[in-house]
Amino acid sequence: MKKGKVWRKGFKYFLLFSLLGSLLVACSGASSAKTDTASQAQSGGTGEESKTGKTFTVGFDQEFPPMGFVDQDGSYTGYDLALAKEVAKRLNFTFVPKPINWDAKDLELNSGNIDCIWNGFTMEDREDKYTFVGPYMANRQVFVVAESSKIKNLSDLKGKTVEVQKDSSGLNALNREENKAMKDGFASLVEVGDYQTAMMDLESGACDAICMDSVVAEYQIKRSKKPFAILKDSLSEEKYGIGFKKGNTELADQVYKTLMAMKEDGTVDQITEKWFGSKDGFVLE
Repeated sequence: MKKGKVWRKGFKYFLLFSLLGSLLVACSGASSAKTDTASQAQSGGTGEESKTGKTFTVGFDQEFPPMGFVDQDGSYTGYDLALAKEVAKRLNFTFVPKPINWDAKDLELNSGNIDCIWNGFTMEDREDKYTFVGPYMANRQVFVVAESSKIKNLSDLKGKTVEVQKDSSGLNALNREENKAMKDGFASLVEVGDYQTAMMDLESGACDAICMDSVVAEYQIKRSKKPFAILKDSLSEEKYGIGFKKGNTELADQVYKTLMAMKEDGTVDQITEKWFGSKDGFVLE
């Protein structure tokens, strides 16, 4: 009799632990599914595996609208990312947008963490360091000031505090010999991690001007409706390209051919018009 009671009691415990185990597995599965869905939403991907089993990992600065940035819903978006995502889809690659520290982009690329740098990446002074696809868009380095500022031309920047992004094409332009006298005339040149920080500094009065890409400046001013202005005279003219590790011509050729096909069928025009209000910006040939 006692043995029967013990057996029944043991069986009850067995059922209880089995039920608890099933509940834990179910909860774990639900949590995992939520995590996967959130990751896919942030990555901007569909979560579908590529038919080839290959990935296309694009390095970008997540504070560089409209080329690449974090949208209000937390997903990665932007003009360059939209182009890259469509390229990956047509090549049957899994698209992986990877935000990087801009001053560590070479390390990311050369270590294989990313396949390319595709984010308003200026070709000037870099042609010998990368295998490029491009140019695909024109750009200028300009100065952004407060609308109420007395700074109206480049000569007015003398004695002023200017900010620029670290390891950027704007900094490269300022470091050129032809711009040395202007740079030496600044009260200070402050290097910041991203242009969002620079915009906040300009608004608060922590700096007098920002040297930055015209594509980004125009988009930021239009979107934020902040009282900023772009000086008429630019620092330099330049072109954007897609930077691959030096010698990686196979992948670069695949991307180039796919972009040209997208240009031919009107896909590039649709994406360009969506982000810039015009089809004229894309110049890849």
